[in-house]
Amino acid sequence: MFTGLTLGQGEIRRRLPRGREFELTVMADFDWAGPLQLGESVAVSGACLTVTGLAGSRGFMAYTSGETLRRTTLAQATRVNLERALTLSDRLGGHLVSGHIDGLGRVLTLDRAGASLVYEIEAGAGLMPFIVPKGSITIDGVSLTVNEVRSGSFTVNLIPHTAGATTLGALSPGVQVNLETDLLGKYVHRLLTVGLQPRPDGGLTLEFLARHGFQ
Repeated sequence: MFTGLTLGQGEIRRRLPRGREFELTVMADFDWAGPLQLGESVAVSGACLTVTGLAGSRGFMAYTSGETLRRTTLAQATRVNLERALTLSDRLGGHLVSGHIDGLGRVLTLDRAGASLVYEIEAGAGLMPFIVPKGSITIDGVSLTVNEVRSGSFTVNLIPHTAGATTLGALSPGVQVNLETDLLGKYVHRLLTVGLQPRPDGGLTLEFLARHGFQ
């Protein structure tokens, strides 16, 4: 699990082909808070990857599956946002982030509101039901608050600190981004649309609970 509050930026230095997949070498611009460990999880622009090798004190290798490459920008990204997985003693300053990317979005417009940047992001029809005004969204691994939801798109506001500390400040119209929608919202939506089935008398039965032994 992650928070969407990234530690800093880094760079994908190498993509070593493994069939149709890649082993990435990622170098951080910063010193990690303690050495990385083999097998630990790191969010790379929002995608949870497993450390499979170390490259000095700042770098690591990670394997990217075909599913990861299909759903994310990691096949072509250079600059990335980096975050280590949570420990039980960490502050949850952003929101609960799994590191499992739901799909790609695309920057439609960029405007300014004072010192802040306002982006309109296009999202697929399959993602829009999980995006709500003032809810949470993760864009390239960064936890943000949804300002406004439109037909097929939404807007977010970046304060100067976020724009400067992450790769999001360099986004421009047409660029694709990794999107992870709110984790709790997805489970609630699944429960309401699949678990609750209509009864002949017009009521509802919680099929999910019955399947798992709850009477």
